[in-house]
Parts: sequence; C-alpha cells; structure tokens
Amino acid sequence: MNYGQPGAAVLQLNFMKKSLDAFFRPEAVAVIGASAKEGSVGWQLVKNLQAGGFPGPIYPVNPKYAAVLGLRAYPHLAAISAPVSLALLAIPIKDVPGVMEECGRAGVAAAVVVSTGGQEAGEEGRMLEAAIQEAAARAGIRYLGSSSFGVLSPHFRVNASLTPHALAPGSLAFISQSGALCFSIPGWARQKNLGFSHFISVGAMSDLDFGDLIDYLGNEEQARSIILYLESLKEPRKFMSAARSVSRIKPIIVVKAGHSRAGAQAAASHTGTMAGEDAAYSAAFRRAGMVRVDTIGQLFDCAEALGKVPRPTGTGLAIITNAGGSGVMAVDALSRWDLEPPGLAPETLAKLDAALPPNWSRGNPIDILGIATPDNYRQAVRLCLEAPEFAGLVVILSPQALTDPTGVARALAREAKGQARPTFAVWMGGEEVAAGIKVLNDAGIPTFETPEQAVDTFMEVCTYSRNLELLQETPPRLPHELKVNTPQARSFLDHCLDRQARVLTELESKAILSAYGILVNPTVAAASAGEAGDAARNLGFPVMLKINSPEISHKTEAGGVRFGLTSETQVREAYEDIVGRARELNPGARILGVTVQTQEEHPDLELIIGSKRDPGFGPLVLFGLGGVYAEVLKDWAVDLPPLNLLLAQRLLARTRVFRALTDYHRVLPDILERLAEILVRVSQLVTDFPEITELDINPVMLLDGKIVAVDARIILQPSTVPAPRHLIIAPYPNQYESHWMLRDGTPVFLRPMRPEDESLVADFLSKCSEDTVYFRYFKLIRHWTHEMLIRFTQNDYDRELGLMAMGQPPGPQVMLGVGRLYLEPDREWAEFAVIVADPWQGKGLGPKLLAEVIAIAREQGVRLLSADVLAQNQPMLEMVKKAGFTLKKDPEGGTFRAEMLLRD
Repeated sequence: MNYGQPGAAVLQLNFMKKSLDAFFRPEAVAVIGASAKEGSVGWQLVKNLQAGGFPGPIYPVNPKYAAVLGLRAYPHLAAISAPVSLALLAIPIKDVPGVMEECGRAGVAAAVVVSTGGQEAGEEGRMLEAAIQEAAARAGIRYLGSSSFGVLSPHFRVNASLTPHALAPGSLAFISQSGALCFSIPGWARQKNLGFSHFISVGAMSDLDFGDLIDYLGNEEQARSIILYLESLKEPRKFMSAARSVSRIKPIIVVKAGHSRAGAQAAASHTGTMAGEDAAYSAAFRRAGMVRVDTIGQLFDCAEALGKVPRPTGTGLAIITNAGGSGVMAVDALSRWDLEPPGLAPETLAKLDAALPPNWSRGNPIDILGIATPDNYRQAVRLCLEAPEFAGLVVILSPQALTDPTGVARALAREAKGQARPTFAVWMGGEEVAAGIKVLNDAGIPTFETPEQAVDTFMEVCTYSRNLELLQETPPRLPHELKVNTPQARSFLDHCLDRQARVLTELESKAILSAYGILVNPTVAAASAGEAGDAARNLGFPVMLKINSPEISHKTEAGGVRFGLTSETQVREAYEDIVGRARELNPGARILGVTVQTQEEHPDLELIIGSKRDPGFGPLVLFGLGGVYAEVLKDWAVDLPPLNLLLAQRLLARTRVFRALTDYHRVLPDILERLAEILVRVSQLVTDFPEITELDINPVMLLDGKIVAVDARIILQPSTVPAPRHLIIAPYPNQYESHWMLRDGTPVFLRPMRPEDESLVADFLSKCSEDTVYFRYFKLIRHWTHEMLIRFTQNDYDRELGLMAMGQPPGPQVMLGVGRLYLEPDREWAEFAVIVADPWQGKGLGPKLLAEVIAIAREQGVRLLSADVLAQNQPMLEMVKKAGFTLKKDPEGGTFRAEMLLRD
C-alpha cells in the first residue's frame, strides 16, 4: 500500500523557486539609474539590453531624462504602468535600500545591484549592505550584488550586464565572484565557438550566493555544465548541500583563487600546522563531487571539453602525433597523473600496420611521422576510436613541410563526429594552423595549444567521471557496531572546560580517545622521581618518559622525551633531567611532572591521525605519515566528517604511505579496515564535540599487528554552535531513532536510512506488490537499478531523509516500510511519501511513519508539507485526512494534492 507520492520526478526534485527565473527570462526590465551619457554605467546597461535583442520592454528610470537611447524614461518605478520582473540598479549605493522598497511596492521579483561601495568600503559599506538586505527581505526581492557585473541569459536574449559583447547560446553556466574576469571571457568564447546558458556575476553575495545559484542551475535544462570562479564562501554548508545534490546530474568545475597560507603558521599540533584553509576547500570540492582546477585556463579548457564531448569511461588515452617530441610531451604530462599510455592490443597493432606508413612508431604514442597525410590521420583516429583499450584520443599536429593542417582538421572532424569517446586536438603553431583550428572549433572538437593542456583536460574530465562513480558507490558496513562512550568523553571534556584548560595533557587526551574505542599505550602520570620509578616497575620495562605539560606541544623538540629506560634508576634520573630541562627552556610553562608509558619498540610504521576545526568548513580529519618528520615529508590527506568506512578507505588511499600499508595488508589482511575504523571513530568524536578545535595522534604505531596511539594532544575551545551544526555536511541524524511496536506486537526500530542500506532497500522493494509500487511511484517499476537504489539511500540529510522501519528480534530483521521527507533548502515547502511492504500492511505502520515524518518536518521548520496522491488510492486519502491534511483535487481528476500548513 502506498501512502503518498511527491509531485516531483522519482529520481530528481525541483525545489528552487521559479522566482529566480526573473533574472534569466524576465518579461520586462527596468534600469534604475539609466543615463543618456555615453559610456556611463546606466547608459551601458540599457545599450547592452538593446544590442542583445531583449524581446521584452526596457524601462529606463531616471528623473533627469525624458528618453535614454530612444526609449522613454520614467522618473520613478511607480510611473511605469506595466509590470516589471527584473530591476538593474545603477545608482549610488546609499540610495539602494529605499529603491529596493520601491521595487517591492512595484511587484519587482528580482534585482541586480550594480552599485559599488558596499562591504569592500569598510564599516560604513557593511552597514549599507545590511540595510539593503533588510529592505530586500521586507520587499520579498531576491538580488545579486552589490558590485555585481550583471547576468546574461543567451537562450532568452538577455544581456543585463556591463559587457557589451554578446554570448552565443550554449550549455555552459558560469558563476563568477570576479566581475572583471567576466569582461575577458566573451571574446575567448567566440574564438572557441563556445556557448553559454547562463553567465552570472555574484558580486558581494549579500543575498543570492553560489549555493542558491547552483540549486537553480541544477534544474535548468540548458545548463549542462556549471563552472565557478570562487574566491570565498559565505555559507559553506548551503554551498556543499547544493553542490553535492547537483554534481550527481551535471559536472561542476571550480577554480579557487588565493591558495591560503594560513595553515602554514606555527600551531599547537602537527595537524593544526598541516591542515590549512586551502586543504579544507580541496576536501570540500572533492566531497561534493566537483572538479577543482588551478588556473582560469584550465577552468575553461575543462568546461570546453565537458560542453563539447562525451565523458570518458576510463583513463586509457591514445596519443596520435606526427612528431615524436610532442608525443613525448603528452606522455610526460600523463605521468604527472601517475599514469602511462596503454599499450596497443595485438588486433589494434595489426590494423594500424595495415593502414599506416611502414615506419610508424608501432606503439602508443602513435607517431605517424611528418609525412602523414589527412587520410593517415583519419585511419589512425578511426582505428583508435574502435580499439577497446582506449577511452579517449589526443590528436597532435605539428606543422611540417608536407603537413596539411586544414585537411587533417577536416578529416578529424568527420571521423570524430558522433563518437562515444572524446577526441582532443592539439594544433601546434601560429597562423599556419589557424584555419584548421577554426574547422575543429566549428565541429565541436576541443582545441589546445600544447599537449600538456590536452592531457590535463582529459584527466580532469576523467576525474569528474570518477567522482560520479565514487558518489554512487555503496559503502561497506562496519564489521561490528561502532561502540563509543559519549557520556564518559563528555564528562572528561566538561571537566577540562570547567577549569578553563585549553590544551589538554597527553593523559587527558588519551582518556578521551579511549572513550571512543581508540587503543592507546598504557600511560601513568608521575609528579616525582619516586612516583615515576614505581609506575615504571608496575608497567614493566622498558618504558619511556615524556614531559607532562599543557604548554609544551612538541615534546621531542623540547628535549622532553626519554626512550628505552630499563631500570628504576634510569627512570628517576631521566625524570630529573626532563623536568629540569623543561623548566630551564620553558620557564612560563606549567610542569606537571612526566608520564610513564610502555615502550613500543621497533614499529613497522609511524602514522599520524588528527583533526583541525576550520573557521568556515568545521572540522577536518587528517591521515598521513607520522613521527617527528610528519611536517617535513608532507605525506598527508584530509577529508570532512562525517566519515563512513568507504570514505575513510579513500582517505587512506590518497597518501603515499598507503603503498606501504598495502604491503602490510598482505601480512595482516584486516589492518587497512582497522585503520579506516579508527578514522571513523575520530570523525565521530569531532562530530559529537564541536569544542575540539585540534586533535593530534602522532605517532600512531603499527607493530606486531597492533595499531596503538602512542602520543596525543587535544585542544579545546568553548563552542556557541551545538553539534552537529558545526559540520558543513549533515551527519547521520541519530536523534530520529526510536523503538515501536506494530499492532500485532512485532517490535520495530525506526531509524534514518544510511548509504550502506542499499541491499535492505532492494530486498524491501522485492516484497512490494505491483499495486504498492504503482501507488508510490505513479508507474510500475519491475527492475531497480543501482542508480535508483542509491538515490534512495545516499541522502543529504539537510535535504532528504528516509525514515525506515526495521523488524527486530524475535521477528525477522528486515525493512518493513519507509517514510520519506524531501526538504526545500529554505524550508518553505517539503514533500513526503510513505510506503509499507505488503506483508506488513494494515498493522498501523503507515500512520506511524506519517506521524514521524510530520514531526520531523515541523522540527525542521517546514512551512508547508504536501504530497500528490492518486485518486484511486483510497487508503492514503483516508489516512491523510485523519492526520489533518487538506485535499485539493487536480482539475484533470487523476490526483489529489494533500497539504498541511505547519507554520505561518
């Protein structure tokens, strides 16, 4: 039995308000601050709208003029008797708040604030920005800016911007934080024969920002790829939620300006030093499935490729060239990605032998020599496009005495047209190859000046394909339930915070790690030489001593460590030496004595695991090669919590030390799984406690099959943000877990769905009848693909939650039903659905799931909760009426709309 169907499509939702359409397909535009003075901002905006062929009315607004560029001018908005959907504001910024309220009274839906002098102008400017925000909110207007360059929407002939250059309609959507950059791109795009669907300058992002626009573009059919020039983020969590949702259906490529050096400053832990701001951005982009490039050139090279050619299904690259040197350059570029060009299969080699000149290279790169004709190129391209070992081609032409660059370009264009594998062209030279480049651009083949550019672009496109695969991969389950003692760790942390301890001692840090199931070596505090000797005797020799001081972070560098002590006499002498040296070198430090620890001798590897809280992105989890050279060797990688087992395994694999771990794994098969589990535990720790600003476990030793934390340091700071709101990726919402019983007494565990639940969902759907499936999805689905199933299980909990009912012992532990909630980003609206498998229908589970979904929606601040219900689904209609929903019949009679207002 079905209990509700969202009105959106099964596998894709369209939540972004269509009010943003006013920016890109406005019916009428008012230019407030329009001017008859040639070259002025107000003149340029009107001129560009006219030159772009805007089909609707253009209303210049300025009391100084009767007409602007042949158009009647109006003294103010109220004088315009017709509706206006978009306003361009080119007035002094101090006047913008008042004009924004005028726009509201006139029914304007959207505005672009071109005016400058906002937040970049200091405190006064920031106050003006705040006033604009308040006025726009009161007026119900969404706006871009201040300092926005404007927007272009080529498909709808809208040039509401400061650029006088038209853009061809196409499939690329561009969002830039730099208005100046927008001036240079149109000319470049014309040379490349590249078209755009949307072209947006966000300006100061006082209202609309990257997250809002990515959400909108995700549902725009014309936008097949999204490219970003980004300098900073104002709301990282909103950005991540939007990017993670949209990148599953269309590629997002980003260049982040300003590689920060903030993380290179001295810090209280190795992790704090290594995990800088730029690492946080890279981790966020990767986690969202985005492709990060380093330069503007790479941004548009990648965008061009994604806009013109199909994505490769692998990394096998054929390199076809008429010059050996350029082929070597391509191979070198590929090696920087840790790859080599695949060898030629025997069948491919035989076919190329029959088609090419006798002295061709007979390998990959496929050097067809300087005498190569257009037909030689055509044959080589055709055979490589057919060869199973290749996923894409880079075709290089270097002008030589017998070369016909234009003829080769025509041959390549014919052969590559309509192929499922991408082809990249490198026409090296100046004017002599220009005509050939034009042929290629006109044919939709990406062109490059160097082999390196082509190879890098191919690999960046491969990265996106790989990101998609990783986003859609089902994570393995942990081999056992992850048990942590959160109350114990909470008690320890509160004790430290109560005494205003910012830097915890090693003993305190290890106590908290132990509460989260991380194995530490036995450690005892000693405040005198005698206590140290007694502790060593009880632990068993050999032992090591470490200075015990919150102010001394790097103990080895401070001479505060002694290893391999084998007698009480050595321990007492070492105590006096360590403490005396610490007091001499650090006279202001609190010296609590030493810690006496078991000596973990001859480790196979020393690793580092840690976390650092970034001001914008929240905590990062770090893994890498540890020991005293951790910062020197710089072999580490970071990711964002929450981590599951799959994400933790990927984090391990992004380091060079992973190769050593793989060899170790051959001896101890579960070592990688245990390391990944420790990363999951650290992720859970920093998820549960926003007060942890830095956590450093260095070294984590591998020896004799054990993974032991030998040194640890935790740094605390009171947090005003409760867990888990300090994360930019919503973690598993365990607050929605509960227990319940069906009417027949069957115990049920209600919990949110996890990515690991794919097999449970597949089994559940197999128990649903055709009627149940049809009522739920409005169509009959007999085969559930992996892509469909992960759409149900891999939820961004900020946007979607599936609350599943699991049978519990003594009954079968299977999935019985699920209630689903789809949340609009601003919580103005949400949709719900409930489905119960046939064996468990009629036992009260459907109403229970609906009640829980309503409660979650209310807690999330949803204003309107709704669903579409088929007219023949009488049980659902009766149930929603009992729950308090109102029903509205569709005019065509096929469905009812169930709605419930949860807040005003």
